[in-house]
Amino acid sequence: MPYLTSVRPGAASTEVRTGFGVPGFAHPLVAPTEWRELTRPGAPLHWVVLNVADGPGVRPDPHCLEAAGRLRNAGVRVLGHVDTAYGLRTFGEVVSDAHRFLDWYQADGFLLDRCPADRAGLPEVRRVVTRLRAIRDEVHIVLGHGAHPYPGYADDADQLVTFSGPWSDYRWSQAAEWTADHPPERFCHFVHGVPGPHLEEALRIARWQGAATIYFTDRSGHGGRTDPWEPLPGYWDEIVSHLGTGVSE
Repeated sequence: MPYLTSVRPGAASTEVRTGFGVPGFAHPLVAPTEWRELTRPGAPLHWVVLNVADGPGVRPDPHCLEAAGRLRNAGVRVLGHVDTAYGLRTFGEVVSDAHRFLDWYQADGFLLDRCPADRAGLPEVRRVVTRLRAIRDEVHIVLGHGAHPYPGYADDADQLVTFSGPWSDYRWSQAAEWTADHPPERFCHFVHGVPGPHLEEALRIARWQGAATIYFTDRSGHGGRTDPWEPLPGYWDEIVSHLGTGVSE
């Protein structure tokens, strides 16, 4: 049974409704339909990740620049995908990727993917986040742990990805008790392999666990050989309509 959370009295909330954080579609030339759908009027998007080539790539990509521009013109926040490799990449490498996303694509923020989650990794992540906030005003930073990290990480990021994985794990997952001290807009859940008949159940779990930014898809990784996030979910229209009218309790 998922752990049922509630925000403690006094925890700040901006009443952000449940919406999508898109982890990153395939390149716009490979997935043009996916990128067009993201500019659909009324689509409940919190942000979209731009991942050019496992990061910003080695030179500006005009197709990605055009896709990012269309999203920003539609009022959608665009985040650059920056891999931290669980702390194995250096401070300079991570910041260099961030600079290229800013210079080439005018990114609004960053998803620091494969982010360390243990207490030992916190000082270096905090150093990176401090630097990123210094190079762009109002930068939006999401730490992509994929699991519940040491609570101190919540002090530095705008959002934490506290679940990223398959439906078979998500449906029995539990939220860490410390997350109840924060409002739902601080947490993100990415879940793949969610069957259409279980979509409503998955949305309820996200609400019970206090995550306002979600991305659910019926696609799967097929043993890690493909990226489940790259194509649209088969029930995209259904979930857009569902979130557009609010998620039932």
